[in-house]
Amino acid sequence: MAAAASAGRYAQHDGAAPTWYEASARTSPAWPALDGDRRADVCIVGGGYTGLSCALHLAERGYSTLLLEARRIGNGASGRNGGQLGSGHRRDQITLERELGMERARLLWSLAEEAKALVRDRIARHGIACDLKPGIAIAAHRPRHARALAREAAHLSARYGYDELDVLDRAALRAEVACEEFHGGLMDRGAGHLHPLDYARGLARAAAGAGADIREGTPVTGLAAGAPCRVEAGPHTVTADAVVLACNGYLDALDPGMGGRMMPINNFILATEPLGEARARELIPSDVAVVDTRFVVNYFRLSADGRLLFGGGETTSSRLPADPGPLVRRCMLRIFPQLAEVRVDHVWGGTLAITRSRMPSIGRLEGGLYFAQGYSGHGVALATLGGALVAEAIAGTLERFDVFARLPQPPFPGGATLRWPTLALALAYGALRDRL
Repeated sequence: MAAAASAGRYAQHDGAAPTWYEASARTSPAWPALDGDRRADVCIVGGGYTGLSCALHLAERGYSTLLLEARRIGNGASGRNGGQLGSGHRRDQITLERELGMERARLLWSLAEEAKALVRDRIARHGIACDLKPGIAIAAHRPRHARALAREAAHLSARYGYDELDVLDRAALRAEVACEEFHGGLMDRGAGHLHPLDYARGLARAAAGAGADIREGTPVTGLAAGAPCRVEAGPHTVTADAVVLACNGYLDALDPGMGGRMMPINNFILATEPLGEARARELIPSDVAVVDTRFVVNYFRLSADGRLLFGGGETTSSRLPADPGPLVRRCMLRIFPQLAEVRVDHVWGGTLAITRSRMPSIGRLEGGLYFAQGYSGHGVALATLGGALVAEAIAGTLERFDVFARLPQPPFPGGATLRWPTLALALAYGALRDRL
């Protein structure tokens, strides 16, 4: 998931939604709204990981950088997601090698590894307190999934020298997750998890410290490419040499022809009451994050104060349901029926964006417009990297940026208008397969 910026077709959030992240955030800095016309080298639209990372990297290079966020920093998916710092991409390396060739697949793997390192570096360099912890367990929902995961681990070790994956049989996975339904899986010791909103706000403080001008409560209502570009934000106008669209699942209102190549979807998370250390560690003894291999993925981990944070369920509606609690609770109880009597304290939703290829969509358009979006569930690492690569491109270094810019990004069937029923059918079919 990534941050809201423009007023689009998809559900927005007013910053008061009862997320556990907001309730537990260490700080809640307020940035002023735009209060007049501005001139900047670069204007960034969107205050999520992509925009904040881009602002930080540009400011460090000495660019005059203005970031506009419609609501609050991290108000979109960057402050609402599952907090997983995952390895690789949504597409596995074997598939990428087959589709793109070994050289390009290797570059993509190297950049994904750099993305994780970049997140860790920024956390350490700027003293961002965000509960960073190691480890993600990948739990196989079917026996064939376990076999595929074991093949992937062997492949990554042999071809890429990635030896952070431990293959888990059913008993070993059961020792990591108190659930009987999984058939084995992997432990990725090179991955991790964190408090996503604290991380986003930490990036914002770092960007501002480097000289970026950050503005909240400033919806962008119009955009014109050119030399310079013009960005309309209510009664105010920003002129800039370059504009970065970092809106991800909230792009539609500013969509310069990209809508048909990206699909916003809603995902939901709950936070239980504090379980107590003993009971929490019974569920996930090594305190890693867990993701399963269902088509409609479940993901879960323990919070710093001993709650279970559980994500599951997806919708394609243009509005978040009034109460997604029953949907997510059903998903949780399929995994942990022993929590049937546990109170749920927080339930929230957010909008992420997927591409048809399930690979990030990063590129540039005519007239000084750049974009980075569509991280397809890998946004903590890849959005941080995406912002850095856009900053590199604006500064004139395109080699790494072009690794992503040259990826094929086929449109969804039906284009921007008719993609919705197509995805709804796909989600329904995938959910049915999960149950069979």
